Amino acid sequence: MDASTLELRDAHDVLAGVYREKLATIIDEMPIEQAVLGLFCGWVRDAPGDNVIGDIGCGTGRLAPYLADLGMTPRGVDLSPEMVRVAREDYPDHDFGQADARELPFADGELAGAIGWYSLMYLDPEQRRRAFAELARVIRPGGYLAMAYKQGNDQHRRASRARAFGVDFDIYWLSAAEVESRAAEAGFDVVFWAGRPAGTDELQPQGYLIAQKATAQKATAQKHCGSTKPG
Repeated sequence: MDASTLELRDAHDVLAGVYREKLATIIDEMPIEQAVLGLFCGWVRDAPGDNVIGDIGCGTGRLAPYLADLGMTPRGVDLSPEMVRVAREDYPDHDFGQADARELPFADGELAGAIGWYSLMYLDPEQRRRAFAELARVIRPGGYLAMAYKQGNDQHRRASRARAFGVDFDIYWLSAAEVESRAAEAGFDVVFWAGRPAGTDELQPQGYLIAQKATAQKATAQKHCGSTKPG
């Protein structure tokens, strides 16, 4: 494990108790996030097959019951073993495990969809590319990816607010163009994007994206079109 990943894991082990205390029901106070998750879950429900989705970077598992109420079967993974321990303790009816977003414990095409809810913003550009490719591997053709992220100019930062708890780690406030380009590069078609201004207790605006993994037929057609010379 590289130094940045180790630092991130250890920091979130420390923060697990804080997240448990402060974020457990925060989704109830966020109608815009409810709307984005509702749209994502509605599209997953309308697609053929089961509704098993990955919650990538699930933290303390706070979204699991909310997603289940929307008809999903969430399977949460997180880099931090302490986050996973808290999630299993607080939400024993749901499935959680420790994993890196760049090496997910799911088979090819196993998931109907996945969410990365403020979880892919800790990765540098190359590692971010690996994570999107891994998401494309585990989501079946026609399945969906939903993301929430801190919006900015893609520059490397340090998580200054975490210093109050004695930890620090890398973070990126991502531009909409960066997120959309990573999704497209991995084989997803963007079907929804949105943003909102920073709230009174936030340092930056928030961004949201939903993308659909191209079906095999569409991917083949795009490949052929891309290889056809004009003239």
